[in-house]
Amino acid sequence: MHEIICPNCKKAFKVDEAGFADILKQVRDHQFEEELSNRLALAEKEKQSAIKLAEANVKNMSQQELVKKDKQIAELREKAGAELAEQIANKDIEIAEMKAKIHNAETVKKLEVSEVTKKLEKERDDLTNELKIKETEKELLSKSIKEQFTNEMTLKDETIKLKDDEIERLKNYKQKLSTKMVGETLEQHCEVEFNKLRATAFQSAYFEKDNDSKGGSKGDYIYKEADNENNEIISIMFEMKNENDETATKKRNEDFFAKLDKDRKLKGCEYAVLVSLLESDNEFYNTGIVDVSHRFEKMYVIRPQFFIPIITLLRNAAMNSMEYKAELNLMRNQNIDITNFEDKIDLFKKGFAYNYDLASRKFKTAIDEIDKTISHLQKTKDALLSSENNYRLANNKAEDLTIRKLTHGNPTMKEKFDAQNKKST
Repeated sequence: MHEIICPNCKKAFKVDEAGFADILKQVRDHQFEEELSNRLALAEKEKQSAIKLAEANVKNMSQQELVKKDKQIAELREKAGAELAEQIANKDIEIAEMKAKIHNAETVKKLEVSEVTKKLEKERDDLTNELKIKETEKELLSKSIKEQFTNEMTLKDETIKLKDDEIERLKNYKQKLSTKMVGETLEQHCEVEFNKLRATAFQSAYFEKDNDSKGGSKGDYIYKEADNENNEIISIMFEMKNENDETATKKRNEDFFAKLDKDRKLKGCEYAVLVSLLESDNEFYNTGIVDVSHRFEKMYVIRPQFFIPIITLLRNAAMNSMEYKAELNLMRNQNIDITNFEDKIDLFKKGFAYNYDLASRKFKTAIDEIDKTISHLQKTKDALLSSENNYRLANNKAEDLTIRKLTHGNPTMKEKFDAQNKKST
């Protein structure tokens, strides 16, 4: 038990251990709270003092910083002002220089524009004058062309009138001709053409009218030619056919093929040629020298302008093979087996006929151009020259035909030729 005296009434009272401990605890707690309150109050005072001190220090530092910053701002303003003033001065100088350059450029430009304007004005004046001159020339030229055209039209009208008169005259002339006279006129044309060359190209040739009608028929003309030993080079039976434009019944070329073939065989001629003006619109017969041997052997149809060329062509081919004809006749007289020999002659003839056919086709252009006006004669010449290559091939084949080639593979012929050569040596 503990005895405790009350501080107010001064009485003593006893407290057990638990109560004493509780009272002691209360006292301690009270002291602790009081001391804690004191300490908190002191801490609060110290805090307020620290805050005030810190505020004072911050305020003092802010004042210093503000002064410093104001000084720096003043310095920067002063420095910026100096630089800005310098830049403004430089800009003013540049502006002044640019203004001077612009002024100079404007002056130069004005001068250039003035020069260009003067030049353009001069060119304009020159072109205007030239245009006036051209217009004057154009008027004069137009007037000259009109006069020339008028003259040409007048001349053309006169020419047309002359042509019409000539055509009318020819029509009247044809109407007056009998059928017989028309035919005789074509015969006379061929005879005149032949006689022009008889003294130079056909000195040893026979060309006369066929007056022998013992066989019941006769042709118009016979052409024959032989060498010095009387070996026949070539023979041609000619038939000339024309027709009056006013004739009611029109004849065809093929209407005369059978009779011509009969006359050829009857008179022993190698070739038959129909010189014809019939079927003038038939392009088949207007191509030049037309081979109709598919109908009748060794027969050709030509227009009058090819009368001399057909003789020359057939004659040249015959001359090239004349040597072999003579040898062939000799062999036949000696009763020699000439089968292969004749085959080679036929082969040569076929080769020649092939090239001749090619050449004859080339005459189509020539026929068309010959029948036209004089202005087309150059085209005719070109067309005729284009057949030269085939003539050359035909002649080359003829010249290339030798005894050696003919007797190749024919021992009988080779032996006879060798024997003949020994006798001649």
